Amino acid sequence: MGVKSFLSIPFANYIVFKNKKWKNNALIYQKKVFENLVIRASKTQFGKDHNFSEIKNYHDFKNNVPVRSYEDFSDYIEKIKSGEKDILWPNKPIYFCKTSGTTSGTKYIPITKESMTYHIQAARDSILAYISETKNKSIVKGKMIFLQGSPELSKTGDILTGRLSGIVAHHVPAYLTKNRLPSLKTNCIDDWESKIDSIVEETVNEKMSLISGIPPWVQMYLEKLKQKTGKQIKDIFPKFDLFIYGGVNFEPYRKTFEKLIGKKVDGVELYPASEGFIAYQDSQKEEGMLLCINHGIFFEFIPTDEFYEENPTRISLKDVKIGVNYVIILNTNAGLWGYNIGDTIKFVSINPYRIIVSGRIKHFTSAFGEHVIAEEVEKSLKKSIKKYPARINEFHVAPQVNPENGLPYHEWFIEFEQEEENLSEFTKSLDENLQELNTYYKDLIDGNVLKQLQITILEKDAFRKYMKSVGKLGGQNKVPRLANDRKIAEELSKFKL
Repeated sequence: MGVKSFLSIPFANYIVFKNKKWKNNALIYQKKVFENLVIRASKTQFGKDHNFSEIKNYHDFKNNVPVRSYEDFSDYIEKIKSGEKDILWPNKPIYFCKTSGTTSGTKYIPITKESMTYHIQAARDSILAYISETKNKSIVKGKMIFLQGSPELSKTGDILTGRLSGIVAHHVPAYLTKNRLPSLKTNCIDDWESKIDSIVEETVNEKMSLISGIPPWVQMYLEKLKQKTGKQIKDIFPKFDLFIYGGVNFEPYRKTFEKLIGKKVDGVELYPASEGFIAYQDSQKEEGMLLCINHGIFFEFIPTDEFYEENPTRISLKDVKIGVNYVIILNTNAGLWGYNIGDTIKFVSINPYRIIVSGRIKHFTSAFGEHVIAEEVEKSLKKSIKKYPARINEFHVAPQVNPENGLPYHEWFIEFEQEEENLSEFTKSLDENLQELNTYYKDLIDGNVLKQLQITILEKDAFRKYMKSVGKLGGQNKVPRLANDRKIAEELSKFKL
């Protein structure tokens, strides 16, 4: 037995015990984080502009700091890019995380020395929480693979710049580097398909125990392994026990993964964002992810149904309620203030505070006033998949406002791994499930404003072809599950079966 394996459970138990202090006293620790953030940033340009020195409590903070999007920070970001110090946070960021914005082009999200620490700590603690609960220490014996963006960094001014997963690759703890794959050379390959092919060659004969990445790109990797060997993943990697994922809801992929692997594998869901590590799954027995309330982020929340009002309700952690859909707002030790990252969440527990990601505030379908959100379409699909043997690779929902014949409807573009034989019954089930979850949608169906949703079947690899065509194949890129227009729908229509 190796030293790492021998020590893994005692160390995991120690970290879980240590984290219980903030986990069980969340409001006390959020208050400490809030006070520390305001004090640390009081002499920055942003702190002076917003009178941080006069802020005594959360009420004062809300009065002084409005909710912002990235565009509202552009002047401050430009000053940092030009080399100025003490703009959003003391000194300068150690990195810019480069992300693709839908409205603002490329975003440059600051990562500071302080915030980087918590990115690594939260990722580590998610694995340790799993080991402590399950006593499965075998995952530290085998090889681990992290499907991620290139670790090659450029410079913006004098600040290192790259994708989040590429930046994090430079901070993997030393005790994991021996077990970590792929090699640096392979990890630096830009073309995603070539990169996956090289990863397959490097890993096919290794003893993989842990695989991590965004589900659609991990699926691509597993499929290529199967194509190369003709075997199920359980026969290629008998010790593969844990899949760590984030970025999208895993449920639509679950059946396909289980068939590819040939067995059920434990999963740990993460919620890392460029702006900070927000939450991680700390239990295989409980729903949701543990909110990282002691990780340099002060959280705020706005009910999604009020978000576009002139004066929406804006609350801290102490006033949240289970089951309410909130837009999550961040204040961080990377210097982001009142920052709307665009995600919506729901609390499934407040003792401790655990959340699920319910969607994106800008990703919905509401061409007729129904405001269908990602959580509703994913739940509808999950329920129908349980009833019917369909397996789905990916999907996208868009409104069809002007059909050639009849009433308008929601069009579901679905790429099946295994198509349901009775598609009409599957479609009916999907529509009924959605009506149960969204009363506005049901009223529109009952009132003959909309007709039953329609499924458009797409050819194999349609979504990969689409993502490749827009330069977003692999890495941290994800296909929006919903849209309120037909921009993506028109492109996907090119891949009709």
